Amino acid sequence: MFKKKELGKDSMGVQKTMRLKDYLGDGLGQLPLNLMAGLVGQLTYFYTEKVGIAAGMVATMLLIAKILDAFTDLAMGNIMDMGKSPKGKCRPWFLRMILPMAVMIVALFLVPKNASSGFQMAYVLITNILISAVVYTAIAIPYGAIMALRTESMEERGKMGITRAVFGYVIGMIIAILLIPMTNMLGGDQAAWVKISVVLAVLSAICLFITYKSSKETGQEITPVEQEEEKTPFVEELKLLFQNKYWVIMLLVQLFVNVSYSLSTSGGTYFAKYILGNDNLVGLLGAVGLIPTFVGFILVGPMTKKLGMAKTCKVSTAIGAIAMVIRAFTPYSLISVIGCGLFSSFATIPLMCLTGPMVNSCVEYNEWKFNKRMVGVTNSANSFGTKVGSGIGGSLIGWLLALAGYQAAAAVQPSSVNVAIFAFSIYIPLALFVIMFLLLSRYDLEKHYGNIVKDLAERRDKE
Repeated sequence: MFKKKELGKDSMGVQKTMRLKDYLGDGLGQLPLNLMAGLVGQLTYFYTEKVGIAAGMVATMLLIAKILDAFTDLAMGNIMDMGKSPKGKCRPWFLRMILPMAVMIVALFLVPKNASSGFQMAYVLITNILISAVVYTAIAIPYGAIMALRTESMEERGKMGITRAVFGYVIGMIIAILLIPMTNMLGGDQAAWVKISVVLAVLSAICLFITYKSSKETGQEITPVEQEEEKTPFVEELKLLFQNKYWVIMLLVQLFVNVSYSLSTSGGTYFAKYILGNDNLVGLLGAVGLIPTFVGFILVGPMTKKLGMAKTCKVSTAIGAIAMVIRAFTPYSLISVIGCGLFSSFATIPLMCLTGPMVNSCVEYNEWKFNKRMVGVTNSANSFGTKVGSGIGGSLIGWLLALAGYQAAAAVQPSSVNVAIFAFSIYIPLALFVIMFLLLSRYDLEKHYGNIVKDLAERRDKE
């Protein structure tokens, strides 16, 4: 009865395909991914403080799991590209992973407390491999790739990235602000963490199911180029990707931004407890961080429209670097932690929102330059960088604490522990912001994207 309003074309002349309900349904899929990542980020604290496992051993097991996990991302991209389900290449994986995801979220916190150290380490390694290398990967790669299949519009992909970041950040902040206080309210022991994990597992399952039901693959779903890709060896695809300078840039940016993010989420509790003197302050710091987060989500759209994606991310990394320089000169000041935290939190928002769309823009560049889209394998850059980066970040914390002589059961920690905490809270994040700024200075794909899409459309018409 009521005719839907025509969506029209974006500023580059590319046809739009997304409506509000599409953005919302798609965005909910980010919630379980960020929830799993957030919980894994808290595991170092949980294993050392609640189960009593040595920090160095925890760091080593988590890094092994992440390294194995990262390489399964590349394989998953190829598996997804070869998929032939009538429901699409991406959507079926959302439904398949609902139950395994819920089970593994809870299993993370069921490590036997009184078992031998060898059994505990095996449990830690196996559960982390399963939730990251299997469950997270089987959701994250299709979820990232479906952006390229839903729309070719860089403008719409940018909005999808912002919507995903909002949903992801909400659950991330809930974990950062409420996880420790809520588990403490429930007794602060391992059982409290298990109870919370059950609730989060159910929430994740509901959100992933909604994403499955609302998702569509309406873009260039099966092109002649993609049909030909079924004959392309996986190793050849990887070689081609490493000839795409934009993909390589985004691979490195994703790596470094997730090292930084992991250091922030996993190390914040140690900073609050041992530098500021109260681990419950992590909730206050997280709550204060909501202010620049909301401001960031409001401003990232206008900033992107005026500056473009790459320049917006460059500005944000510069802001983050300046904030870390100030913190380096005032390391014990709560006011400095809060004030600089406002700017460093703001700095992460454009990176959260725009790295996914910037990776997916590489799909059209692949087709234009190599005549191969490689949607799934291209998106493995997103997840590969996330996995390796978060693994390195979490492991750095454990290794630095172990080198500093940290003992969870000790009433007083040696002064070297403070140095280690400053390293993973301030100095390393500062270096990472500078490196990302330099990398993003080389990403100029947006200048050529409109012409690339037009050229591709002409090629498809001829075919």
